[in-house]
Amino acid sequence: MSHAVSRLRTQRLARAVRPFLNRGSRAERCPGCRVIPQYCLCAWRPKVEARSAMCLLMHDVEPMKPSNTGWLIADVIDDTTAFAWSRTEVDPGLLTLLADPQWQPYIVFPGEFVARERVVSEVKVEEGKRPLFILLDGTWSEARKMFRKSPYLEHLPVLSLAPEQLSRYKLRRSKRDDHFCTAEVAALCLELADDQVACEVLDAYLDVFSTHYLAAKFQLPLDPTDIVHTRLAPYIPAG
Repeated sequence: MSHAVSRLRTQRLARAVRPFLNRGSRAERCPGCRVIPQYCLCAWRPKVEARSAMCLLMHDVEPMKPSNTGWLIADVIDDTTAFAWSRTEVDPGLLTLLADPQWQPYIVFPGEFVARERVVSEVKVEEGKRPLFILLDGTWSEARKMFRKSPYLEHLPVLSLAPEQLSRYKLRRSKRDDHFCTAEVAALCLELADDQVACEVLDAYLDVFSTHYLAAKFQLPLDPTDIVHTRLAPYIPAG
């Protein structure tokens, strides 16, 4: 099933001048979940309704990385858009999205790096609007650059998250435990927007993805009856 991130990945691959080589990228991978076929998690893709929408502003090679979790957000949240970030130009579709009156956009970024008057810690949506969370998808240094060099985002309120839990995401190394992956950030946004079921489903789906990905990496067996899978099972469409 195609979604915004998979389409962006296809576009990025089409204009690549050389093959993209990520660690383990030579292995055959399922086109639907990016995990090697023996550990495919397509059958575990959940279905859930959400009032919130997500907009992924993705750094150059993010859509091509098998470990990118923006893909999971697009799997779960139907109203997910994805745009490639560029320092010199902006996708007109992104500007149209930001100007659409049905949305109340927030750019998600740590408040400690932002002028205090722009920072909010709660999601308050005007009547008739829906929350739209703009997530900068890249490494921490890339995200900081994207935030500084995107003048079309400067008028938006900045939602600063203050999560109490440490990041559980172990597929990429980070020097700080409080650096969250994109799907974790999205789940926290859903929680703040009172999209509680969608928050729970995305969080559970991230756990299943991480379990399959790491099992594939180390050739470990999977147990579909373990707590990780049974937590997600109620949200898997029948048939």
